[in-house]
Amino acid sequence: MDDFSFSFFFSSLLGMVTLLIILLLVGGLVMIFRSSTCDKGLKLYRFLLGAVFIFSGFVKADDPLGFSYKLNEYFEAFGPSWKWAMPLSFPLACALPIIEMVIGLMVLIGARKKLTLWLLFLMDLFFTFLTYYTAHYNKVLECGCFGDAIPMTPWVTFWKDVVLLAMIGIIALFHKRYSPAFSSKIESSFIVVFLAASISFTYYCYNYLPVIDFRPYKIGTDIKKDMQGVPDVLKYYYTLKNKKTNEVKEFEKFPENYQNDWDYLNNRTVTVKKGIEPKIKDFNIVSPDGTDYTDSVLNNPSYNLLLISSTIAVADKHDDVIKKVNDLAAECMKHHVKFICLTASSEGEINAYKDQYHVPYPFFSTDETVLRTMIRSNPGLILLKAGIVIDMWHFHSMPDYKMLNEKYFHL
Repeated sequence: MDDFSFSFFFSSLLGMVTLLIILLLVGGLVMIFRSSTCDKGLKLYRFLLGAVFIFSGFVKADDPLGFSYKLNEYFEAFGPSWKWAMPLSFPLACALPIIEMVIGLMVLIGARKKLTLWLLFLMDLFFTFLTYYTAHYNKVLECGCFGDAIPMTPWVTFWKDVVLLAMIGIIALFHKRYSPAFSSKIESSFIVVFLAASISFTYYCYNYLPVIDFRPYKIGTDIKKDMQGVPDVLKYYYTLKNKKTNEVKEFEKFPENYQNDWDYLNNRTVTVKKGIEPKIKDFNIVSPDGTDYTDSVLNNPSYNLLLISSTIAVADKHDDVIKKVNDLAAECMKHHVKFICLTASSEGEINAYKDQYHVPYPFFSTDETVLRTMIRSNPGLILLKAGIVIDMWHFHSMPDYKMLNEKYFHL
């Protein structure tokens, strides 16, 4: 399936799911306000609300570091007076998804009704304010409420949050009509186990990369292909005026030797088929002397190991990590496997790092945002072959040369 077909399929599927949700919302509302079906309508609304909060929390917990970057965007959008909140981005990025998932479970099983409804209301009110502010002032282009799984504009997210607020209000209005699904003891056990699982999942994803990778550089990605995209299919029309009869006529192409009989007036362009923007933008690799090294890496038919360090200043510098990287690089270079480091740090920072840690590999420059998108680890390791992402590792699970050779190189 080519990129255009996949995009069309995904858009169609998303459209059908959206339509189904709208129908369920309308149907549930009708059921709630009919006494004979009120209980079923409330169950439907609770299921939808719980599912949204669990899914929203899950995709953010899957990539807590990425969510912290998004929170930083919001704090920056609020202006200089919000700089104090920057250090809170990562703790919030870990805590909020866990809270979302637990609240989602609580509304599903009808636990602690008043507390759950208040928490739902306050959390959704906060996100509604956030998305309205950024949408109104055009500050953040993608909200990040569903991580990279389902990119949404702030306005779409704002109205989604308004719908959720309305659902919360309706459930609160009829909260006496439903009871908890389990006894207090079983209910508490469910919540504690689910909370522990949510914390463990978030901790694992931060320390060993996302379990489900929604980013544009995930394993299997053909970077060269995704840098190209698919252009729009355009059709051109030309309006000409006959020199003899003054007739004005539109043509799909210029008549042969049209200048003899026609004067050109104007033209218009119609998009026959919408193209696809490149999934990967602004990816480039520049050598210290300013030479573009991108094609050399992406077109290399052999393996390339890219050590990714968005900024050296905040990279992990534990002795075991430094030793693993240096040993791996030395072995790779010894066996003629390319090993380079991509960073956005300055030349001074790079030279100081090289002198202090005696690194054997060369450094190249790449945009910081691109590097943070490529891998949620600083440093992290990406294995490429012919521009295709073969594998990647967090610094907590950095491989050695022997493992790579047995699994990939076979040298």
